[in-house]
Amino acid sequence: MKTFTDRVAVITGAGSGIGRALALDLAGRGAHLALFEINEESLTETVAACRDQARSVKGYQVDVSDRKAVHDQADAVLADFGRVNLVVNNAGVGLMASVEEMTYEDLDWLVGINWWGVVHGTKAFLPHLIASGDGHLVNVSSAFGFVSAPTQSAYNATKFAVRGFTEALRQEMLIARHKVGVSCVHPGGIRTNIAKTSRAADPSQVDRLATQFAKVTRTSPADAAKTILKGVRRNHARILIGADAYLIDAVPRLLGSAYQDLNVFGLRHSRYDVMVGGL
Repeated sequence: MKTFTDRVAVITGAGSGIGRALALDLAGRGAHLALFEINEESLTETVAACRDQARSVKGYQVDVSDRKAVHDQADAVLADFGRVNLVVNNAGVGLMASVEEMTYEDLDWLVGINWWGVVHGTKAFLPHLIASGDGHLVNVSSAFGFVSAPTQSAYNATKFAVRGFTEALRQEMLIARHKVGVSCVHPGGIRTNIAKTSRAADPSQVDRLATQFAKVTRTSPADAAKTILKGVRRNHARILIGADAYLIDAVPRLLGSAYQDLNVFGLRHSRYDVMVGGL
């Protein structure tokens, strides 16, 4: 995909953060936008912000963890736009809790969005991307899809899963000679509200954890969006965002499993009492 002009792009989690930044960037490039978001108010805001520049834009209030809803809305997008060229499965949430402390309810919530949301979006739109003859699928993993960290077991599990799923799919598309590019995105710390909307073993600590997250994030959503779209145009298998993502990717390559001991040492001597999630 060398241009986004007149292409139909579907973005999940479009109400804020990277999702909204992608929508705004693609609007400026003359794309048609189908925006998925569970929060009606933030969805309305993103649609309004994109309306002046996008070729066309429509919002769909969708819970990506709901398989039927995603497939139904995928059919609606095809009916509304006639085709689909680009899909970005971006919706994601965080959970900061140890394995011992986390509840099954919180685990199901996170897995439903971070893992099943990606699967649902992929399965629902893949036939349309193949049919377009000029398609690209982007699944958002994380720098925490390269390494694991204390209090991030559930988040790590979903992001490792997204990475494996997406890399396998890319190979399948190449073997089948389908004209569908597939990219897996690994952001480092992005200045989004994911920490504020995360759950924690102790809910009263969410604001404090969000403050910690804000102190270690360096990349803006707008810069993240530009990096993603650049990677799509170049059909990169992996798209890393931020210097911290490259550093985190390098650590297990250099240290192997010994990176775990480094994490433990760092947290024991850090002013932070958790490994901040949302990467």
